[in-house]
Amino acid sequence: MSKPLIYITSEIPEKGLEILKKEFKIKSNNSGKSLSKNELISEAKKADAILPLLSDEIDSKVMDELENLKVIANYAVGYNNIDVKAATKRNIIVTNTPDVLTETTADLTWGLLLAVARRIVETDKILRNGKFEGWAPKLLLGNEVNHKTLGIIGLGRIGKAVAKRAQGFNMKVLYNKRNRLDEKKEESLNVEYREFEKILKEADYISINTPLNESTYHLFSTKEFSLMKDDSILINTGRGPIINEKELVKALKNKEIGGAGLDVYENEPEVEEGLLKFENVVLTPHIGSATYRARNKMAELAAKGAIAGYKRENVPNIVNKELLK
Repeated sequence: MSKPLIYITSEIPEKGLEILKKEFKIKSNNSGKSLSKNELISEAKKADAILPLLSDEIDSKVMDELENLKVIANYAVGYNNIDVKAATKRNIIVTNTPDVLTETTADLTWGLLLAVARRIVETDKILRNGKFEGWAPKLLLGNEVNHKTLGIIGLGRIGKAVAKRAQGFNMKVLYNKRNRLDEKKEESLNVEYREFEKILKEADYISINTPLNESTYHLFSTKEFSLMKDDSILINTGRGPIINEKELVKALKNKEIGGAGLDVYENEPEVEEGLLKFENVVLTPHIGSATYRARNKMAELAAKGAIAGYKRENVPNIVNKELLK
């Protein structure tokens, strides 16, 4: 009996391929370039399973064209690139890769926060360009982090990991999420609940760690920037469209906020051109999970999700759990 076919939309770590080879015939895009929707449909036409990236839109059109499709094993913790309702309607299992990138992404959140606060990228350029002429009392002053107030929007796995790290800086940590934690959990994490607008007004640093959905799309725009402190710093390692980038550029120009550190973008891989011009903005190319360990574990989880989803046996990290009831 021949093996089912899985289509992988990009190169993934070998660890994942080794697992998949045991159960699937593998076809993959090794061009190093993202596929258009039509290219993906053409390449994966006969696939029984697909393993896409977050940048691959898997909507009802794709699903209808891939007539053999039984499982979508997303190589990401988020799955806003997949029309889960459409998949469920078509009896297609969707899986993701949570947990393994929690600590890694929290680390990068803090890397961006410190880089913006202490002007690390800007000062590195100055030194490399031979413009450092010696220490001076007013040379390249930045912002304190210790004993300041951190606001976390979305206190899920990653948000909690960000909050734990804040304790080392003796920060006051405020949070906002859809369902407030109970008092004991708040005490154990040393966090305080605030309404969203109050966090904007109180926090010196704001970290976006909420999922992207209808309620969080452009959660940060003109009004929100106007409420923030004029020296506050915004960090986004969540999802790009949570911030209205055009309005962020205006807020930075008008000095309504003090800076930003971004790892994700509204129209990724494109970046709002105006953001490239600010010294008080640090930009990284979506590297939140970019460590050897995290990416290997993601490949392993995605592969196991594809196999279990195809067999419909003990599916780990299934998104549309109702299909197994």
